[in-house]
Amino acid sequence: MSLQRPLKIAPSLLAADFAHLADEIAGVEKAGCEMLHVDVMDGHFVPNLTVGPAVVRSIDRITTLPLDVHLMIENPEKYLKVFADAGADHLTVHAEACEGRLGRVIEAIRSCGTGCGVSLKPASPLRQLEGFLDRIDMVLLMTVNPGFGGQSFLREVLPKIGELRRVFSGDIQVDGGINRETAKEAVRAGANVLVAGTAIFGRPDVRQAIEDLRRG
Repeated sequence: MSLQRPLKIAPSLLAADFAHLADEIAGVEKAGCEMLHVDVMDGHFVPNLTVGPAVVRSIDRITTLPLDVHLMIENPEKYLKVFADAGADHLTVHAEACEGRLGRVIEAIRSCGTGCGVSLKPASPLRQLEGFLDRIDMVLLMTVNPGFGGQSFLREVLPKIGELRRVFSGDIQVDGGINRETAKEAVRAGANVLVAGTAIFGRPDVRQAIEDLRRG
């Protein structure tokens, strides 16, 4: 299976200036991105703390872009409805955080009425997704070890992207170290949703930064 899917750019708000978040969001929205990527970290599953549902709710009030909420948290099933009610259009959980109950968590996401995604850390094998690919919309393959922005792209994930694309017709998202060069490599391997933080936010021309990612 090797189906072409539309390329989507998802600016990661982890890299935005939160003192001017509304302006940052307006800038990428006008620049033509397809969604906003919101990283939720609990300080347990990953060694960092970020935003909660109150911030997601505030973001939802100021944008028409879909909110792609990436739950890097333990026991994500406890918080699915909270984030869906706050405005998440798509919820992604980590397979590693749902060991032995991933199927139930996927069904819980579906019951929230949002899009459904499952993520894998760089070292996690694709076999963790066996039996679930026909029940999810997107697979997020982390291209850095999750927790902090600004890390370097791990090229050893590229073969995993290609292997997944051969068996999965949904969206394949990559997150971590995405810039013009690595975006091109990831898309060539089979990814079609690019999460980028520092390659977009803080650049003098946000529109050009997004177009650079599209063109690779």
